[in-house]
Amino acid sequence: MPPAGFEPAHPPPEGGALSPELRGLGKTRLPAVAPATVRCVGRDAVKVLVVDDDETIRGLITLNLELEGFEVATAVDGLDALAKAAAVQPAVVTLDVMMPRLDGWATAQRLRADPATADIKVVLLSARAQEADLQRGTRIGVDAYLTKPFDPDDLIDIVRRLAGSAGAPGP
Repeated sequence: MPPAGFEPAHPPPEGGALSPELRGLGKTRLPAVAPATVRCVGRDAVKVLVVDDDETIRGLITLNLELEGFEVATAVDGLDALAKAAAVQPAVVTLDVMMPRLDGWATAQRLRADPATADIKVVLLSARAQEADLQRGTRIGVDAYLTKPFDPDDLIDIVRRLAGSAGAPGP
């Protein structure tokens, strides 16, 4: 019998979508953050829409972006993302590729086709890293493609860069 408090490890979502440092954070306590490292989200904060059907990944991306001063809205799939993108008007959308109802590819295409959302910067996040996948993202017109597992710092750097090129004020 395992010792008290022991829980077996669960396999990471989407075949290892999180970097090794982030695996298992859904069940453990997050480390305390010194007040000096937390930025308040002001009315001029850059808006980011985080779209992922996996609640843990969506939460971790949201947490990392909010700690960097971004204002974050979330969506659970492509259809939810389209509705929220029109309402929120984010500067950047982080978009998982493999989702139910409407996948990231189709969502990105619809964002580009709608004049109201065509200028939103799109970052595709996927465990799919084949050259054909990267080329498909380029054809659709996404602004960045990040393969899972990814380092949260890399995602933050990409979002900052894209938010700056969108003309939005930085965090």
